[in-house]
Amino acid sequence: MKNEIKDYKDFLQRISDEIHFFCKDFFPDDFVLACQITLKFALLTLLVYVVSFILKNGINLVFRFFFDKEKYPVMKSIYQAKVTNSVANILALIIGKFALYSIFYRHPKSFDLLERMINFVIVLAIANMAFRFIKVLQNYYLIQRDYYKIIAINSISQTVRIFGMFIFSVIAICVIFNISGTTVLGSLGAITAVIVLIFRDTILGFVTGIHVATSKNLKVGDWVAIPKYSIEGNIEDIDLLTTKIRNFDKTLSTIPTYDLLTTEIKNMQVMSETNTRRIKKSIVFNIKSFKFLDDEAFGKLLKINLIHDYLVDKKKEIDSQKGALKNSEEIINGQQLTNIGTFRIYALNYLKNNHNIDQEGTIMVRQMEITPQGMPLEIYCFANDSNWVNFEQIQADIFDHLLVASKEFDLEIMQVNKI
Repeated sequence: MKNEIKDYKDFLQRISDEIHFFCKDFFPDDFVLACQITLKFALLTLLVYVVSFILKNGINLVFRFFFDKEKYPVMKSIYQAKVTNSVANILALIIGKFALYSIFYRHPKSFDLLERMINFVIVLAIANMAFRFIKVLQNYYLIQRDYYKIIAINSISQTVRIFGMFIFSVIAICVIFNISGTTVLGSLGAITAVIVLIFRDTILGFVTGIHVATSKNLKVGDWVAIPKYSIEGNIEDIDLLTTKIRNFDKTLSTIPTYDLLTTEIKNMQVMSETNTRRIKKSIVFNIKSFKFLDDEAFGKLLKINLIHDYLVDKKKEIDSQKGALKNSEEIINGQQLTNIGTFRIYALNYLKNNHNIDQEGTIMVRQMEITPQGMPLEIYCFANDSNWVNFEQIQADIFDHLLVASKEFDLEIMQVNKI
């Protein structure tokens, strides 16, 4: 091994000598030194590039042919994040640093500067490899489709990136200027408050990302509504500082990530997952159109299949009570059927017999508080199709029918007329 290293050094020294004397023979004396250093530096760069290229292709070849990407998802993540390229670059730079003294042995005064330069590049390569290792975690959980952990990893990784950049910047400064790290950090102590202020949103975003991941309230792809910003759409990305939401009109909205902790957010993804969507809408009736059903109206409504059995049963119940009442011939005495009450039962039965309504969910037709505009009758149920277009069609069909059917009950629907 020692002989091979010695042969390697001798080989580089011979090439260096060839360059050295070539420049001395063919260039003017004023440019000889500059040309020698330039060409030798180009040789060093070429050596690093060739070694990096060989190592890179060799390592990637091993990963492609000897690791089943489906069987070893970690290896697949490493390969996708190009960590192998960073490893090859670092090894090539170390070999280049070792070759530095053999190539520039005739220029000892340049050792210090060149060594600092190559150490600086090694620091950059190590930083790049560290950031790519973070990408490995993101790729791994993306393969596993663990979206909640992806949110946490994104928050952690971006925080690590920011502080990693700070740390590697300090190391790089130390390498370039040949000073100790304590000197740099000591000078930063005076601006600690400013640094904390700068990283305020970063810290809040990091905490929010961890909270969202652990609580599992939100994830990328969820359908959300944020009333504060009048936003409704699908979450496209949650990173350390901003959350991107693709609105249904195809526009893109961004909000601070820490707002996910402090702002009301409606997650409506459950509707898509269960393929149901709530219908909650009212029809407002004129109270003056409410009345008891007389025999003529009763006979007319008795022909409606959805309320036939109801009317028969209620008629028997009312007739059985009349015998015990005084002045039973007066319609107001005792229990009576009304057009609004009968319509309410009709609407309920209509929903229960509608194949577009989820029969396992809540189905309700209820009277709301009376307003100056009239009395709202609310339809509350769940459509069994959460697709927006289909849902609107189902809802429109229901109210088209009920609005027209109300005329059969002599009910008047309120509307505001322009003067």
